[in-house]
Amino acid sequence: MSRTYFGTDGIRGTVGTPPITPDFMLRLGHAVGQVLKAGERKPTVLIGKDTRISGYMIESALEAGFASAGVDVLLTGPLPTPGVAYLTRALRLSLGVVISASHNAYPDNGIKFFSARGAKLPDEWELSVEAALKGEPRWAGSAELGRARRLDDASGRYIEFCKSTFSNELSLKGLKIVVDAAHGAAYHVAPDVFHELGAEVTAIGCRPDGVNINAGFGATAPAAVVEAVRASGAHYGIALDGDADRVQLVDGSGRLFNGDELLYVMALDRLEQGVAVPGVVGTLMTNLGVELALRERGVEVVRAQVGDRYVLEELIARGWQLGGEGSGHLLSLDRHTTGDGIVSALMVLQAAVRSGRSLATLLDGVRLYPQTLINVRLKPGADWRTNGALAERRAEVDRELGTTGRVLIRPSGTEPLVRVMVEAEDAAQAKRCAERLAEALG
Repeated sequence: MSRTYFGTDGIRGTVGTPPITPDFMLRLGHAVGQVLKAGERKPTVLIGKDTRISGYMIESALEAGFASAGVDVLLTGPLPTPGVAYLTRALRLSLGVVISASHNAYPDNGIKFFSARGAKLPDEWELSVEAALKGEPRWAGSAELGRARRLDDASGRYIEFCKSTFSNELSLKGLKIVVDAAHGAAYHVAPDVFHELGAEVTAIGCRPDGVNINAGFGATAPAAVVEAVRASGAHYGIALDGDADRVQLVDGSGRLFNGDELLYVMALDRLEQGVAVPGVVGTLMTNLGVELALRERGVEVVRAQVGDRYVLEELIARGWQLGGEGSGHLLSLDRHTTGDGIVSALMVLQAAVRSGRSLATLLDGVRLYPQTLINVRLKPGADWRTNGALAERRAEVDRELGTTGRVLIRPSGTEPLVRVMVEAEDAAQAKRCAERLAEALG
């Protein structure tokens, strides 16, 4: 059964356009409440959000929907997505709800859900919610309505959790760190975490106004943190996205490290501490150079579908702990149940501090293969899967690359785009082949 509303990471779209409208959000809250009530007499959900101005509207509508189904609500205000996952588990709540469109610009917004254990929910749960949306509402009477209240210490609780994932035997003293929160959900959390662990912190991208989230700052616009690191003479820069579940790191020279490289460093740190790393999970987009470097160290690499939920599913199925994406969604399941940009940054900094080596030195054994990624917006009604010109061009490119490269063409799970990626030993060849494929789509 296909899903109507849920994509690869919850429900997302443009505010004011279905389904990101207040009437749908009320129905959604009520439908989710019905699903929860089927298994629990008096559920309680936690609702957090990023800094988009539309979050107020959606929060109110969801709150009303949950209350109308007889579900209690705790409101955190702005809080990173992984913070909501953590508090849902720590407070033994029924469900965590995040109002965010992650790295998208402010006109978009969306909803993500976490289970009582702070993990992404399976497709079956989403299908049950969609079925409830199609059914008749079951409005609770006055005596059975849910109640709502604010959780005033949510950010403080989450800050302490993040700090607890860093080794008690180490600190960040002596390090200058630029922290870029993308004017998003971590603006009042991330700087404090690194400061309280001993670093001298310069905060940028920490002045949200409702419409500037991800605008020129954060993990999707790393030039800002690169410039700030160079200007301040910092040792490191940490760039989060709007909901702080992904991260990019910069060293003192201004070199940017992506998620694939950071995943390698996290695995290397464990190996050097004598901790077994039977394998890591990447995605179809994971750089071949990182895969080869990990295999040389005896670490198996498995590729999941693109999307951190699929990485998580594969990790759980195999009983492994480390996985992630080049975008900076990184998972360390012995630290957290979901991807956490702050915690991932702490794991990488911990590796550098413990070893006394720079990130560049830790990555000496990794030679990244050049990748070219082109996003193609299709014309309305176009089906790229039946595009004969694309199929013919794809066959030509596959023959040219042979065993020294690869092609990945996939639809975006969050935007109306098709993503074309070509990886090759030669950067010019990767770019040329990707452009040829994109031209066939256009």
